[in-house]
Amino acid sequence: MLRTVLLGVVGLVAVAAAYLLLWPTGLEPVAWTPKPNPGTSGVYAANERLTAATLHDLSGGHGPEDVTVGPDGLIYTGLHDGWVVRLLEDGTVDRVADTGGRPLGMQFDANGLLIVADAKKGLISIDPYTSEMTVLAATHDGEPMLFVDDLDIAADGTIWFSDASTRFPIEQNQMDFWEGQPTGRLMSYNPYTELVTLHLDGLRFANGVALGPGDAYVLVNETMGHRVTRLWLTGDKAGTSDTFIDGLPGYPDNISFNGRDRFWIALVTARNDFTDGLWENTFQRTVLVRLQNLIGAQDLIEPYGWTIGTDLQGQVTDNLQDPTGKIYAVTSTNEIDGTLYVGSLVMPALMTLPAP
Repeated sequence: MLRTVLLGVVGLVAVAAAYLLLWPTGLEPVAWTPKPNPGTSGVYAANERLTAATLHDLSGGHGPEDVTVGPDGLIYTGLHDGWVVRLLEDGTVDRVADTGGRPLGMQFDANGLLIVADAKKGLISIDPYTSEMTVLAATHDGEPMLFVDDLDIAADGTIWFSDASTRFPIEQNQMDFWEGQPTGRLMSYNPYTELVTLHLDGLRFANGVALGPGDAYVLVNETMGHRVTRLWLTGDKAGTSDTFIDGLPGYPDNISFNGRDRFWIALVTARNDFTDGLWENTFQRTVLVRLQNLIGAQDLIEPYGWTIGTDLQGQVTDNLQDPTGKIYAVTSTNEIDGTLYVGSLVMPALMTLPAP
């Protein structure tokens, strides 16, 4: 009897080992070396400044990934269930349109239309009063864009936007995280010619997009690369790219420009030594994916709120944190008329606080 039990245990162990070591995952991981993690030191010193934010309930909705203010003075955001909503003056939530996807970055254009980067539907336009929705762009060179993420609109109407990954859609974003392949892209859409143009590729999960002063350059966050890349649009450097800020202590999501002197970078979660240590080891990451497939995907976002501000040279000027977990998974920070509007990937509320 004991021999039978032992053989059974050995068999189970062998099967488990074979699964963790050999089972196909669909993952094609690459090794790379990140810049050192500064943690909560120096200009990133720990604090509780973000805890002062006021929470605005979303009446059961959650995941206000990006937040903007419309020409009507109302707050607009997109939720996890696909709805774009606005907060009325009495604080109630008014449903504007259901994209049928996952609305992420958003901004109003000069015509008062809400332009939305929808991870599933592509780049779309919504009339906030009739709820009429138009898909502006969902493909490039005949291929679907898998993960349209964030956008900004230039003075000439050009919509600059990111396509986070050419490997995995939003439902499999953790696979993109563990794989580490730099397949993100920075694109533009011309509303007059309806042409989609590729400007930068090879980005480590292209995310937030923000145009600089006078539309002289455009910034794009590389979430998995812990950095912000800049593409010059005018002057002697036009068409070239460089690094705006690197070695961030967290994973940058959206980025925004206040129109004067400051960029705001939302850090969706902080880096840690365990994850940083995996990027050079593709085997360990593959085993972790098999383990996640076996026991269920684990939440990679620890309950820590963080957003930083930089000047026009990429030097950190502001550092707002919430280590209490009251505010966490921060995905956007937009400064409008002296107020910071803060979004989150998963929270059931959006946040506001006075700009520093």
